[in-house]
Amino acid sequence: MTTALHTDRLVLRSWTAADVTAVVDGVRSAQWAEDFPAEGDQVIAGLLADHLGWLGPYGHRLVVERETGLVVGSIGLFWPPADGSVEIGYGILASRRGRGYAAEATRALTAHALAAPGVHAVRAGVELANPASIRVLEKDGFGLAHTDQQQGTAVYRTTG
Repeated sequence: MTTALHTDRLVLRSWTAADVTAVVDGVRSAQWAEDFPAEGDQVIAGLLADHLGWLGPYGHRLVVERETGLVVGSIGLFWPPADGSVEIGYGILASRRGRGYAAEATRALTAHALAAPGVHAVRAGVELANPASIRVLEKDGFGLAHTDQQQGTAVYRTTG
């Protein structure tokens, strides 16, 4: 069992096979916020259903609001690292945005990743049209690595 990561307001706990099945099958859980799963969570659940090995200690996690005990998003590392770098991705539900949860969760999982053997950098891809996500990364110490204006994307990177 993977140890959950705790922040001031959140718990980042690993997806379980039961979580994956419930999202894929569209079965609601009383532990989910009313707007979970979002589209991105459904995509991740579909990928996890095909790759249950991604549920290890550095895999994908559900973001749980400590105050309510409800799942309010998901965050994950795309493991294993390539050349000492791993990619992070995250999403917080619309009903919980604007509370700093994305930055709080990203900061915790980034620190966890950088403490892993062989990892010296964490990167994140973001759409240039998503300034809120860019602010999350900048707030957490990620710097712009490069942009692709044609694709409308950027990659941010941190080494801790």
